[in-house]
Amino acid sequence: MKTKFTMILTLFMALIVQVTFAQQQTVSGTVSDENGLPLIGATVVISGTSSGTTTDFDGNYRINARQGE
Repeated sequence: MKTKFTMILTLFMALIVQVTFAQQQTVSGTVSDENGLPLIGATVVISGTSSGTTTDFDGNYRINARQGE
């Protein structure tokens, strides 16, 4: 009986962890001007939050966001 309980509890905890991590995604892209040149140091902010990042030398950014942000 104790081993069944432990197995069920382990599966339940694994499910909780999966759901928690599945809600965040990494969003990436490139920021460029109207001539197609990359913008270095441009700020990318998730609307309605204080989470943000800046672009690198090639205009690329990567930020973690929750679904719907």
